[in-house]
Amino acid sequence: MSQKRAWQRMLSGRRLDLLDPTPVDIEVEDIAHGLAFVARWNGQTKGDFAYSVAEHSLLVETLFTRMQPSAPVKWQLAALLHDAPEYVIGDMISPVKAAVGSGYGELDDRLTAAIHIRFGLPATLPVAIKKQIKKADNVSARLEAEQIAGFSPSEADQIFGKLDADLTAGLSIRLRPPLDARNEFTQRHAALLEQI
Repeated sequence: MSQKRAWQRMLSGRRLDLLDPTPVDIEVEDIAHGLAFVARWNGQTKGDFAYSVAEHSLLVETLFTRMQPSAPVKWQLAALLHDAPEYVIGDMISPVKAAVGSGYGELDDRLTAAIHIRFGLPATLPVAIKKQIKKADNVSARLEAEQIAGFSPSEADQIFGKLDADLTAGLSIRLRPPLDARNEFTQRHAALLEQI
């Protein structure tokens, strides 16, 4: 029996094979557009607009940079792209990802490797960098939980840990139209690439 189609046409005109992605079929405009329309928290957030993965990615990159101010710009780019595969596979809350099993993780890993190679990053990040990005991701989730996802401060502390007030000073979650998030993501990506 022949294999069924596993590619998706992107707005750029590229055909991305989701099961066997190649760097040549990846464009930042497709990533930014897709992430701007993927809702975090399964859309269960306060406000007139969904909180998108694009907005989340911008926040994680900001947090990572605050936490690691001397990190090379390439790792800031890696932080911005940490959820990039979700532009085609969507976002799932962590407990669901665990329940789905290793298939989701393997798909995510293949897409991540292709995205990283496309933008000059190693296919697999060093373990220390992955941990630092994950820490920024957890701080972002903690901020999101309380500010827009309906968690009480004590519940958010229990699940995600307490916030470092110095680290998060002046940060607030922005809910805005998807195209605004898409444009900021694309601009930030370009600015980081220019510095590399």
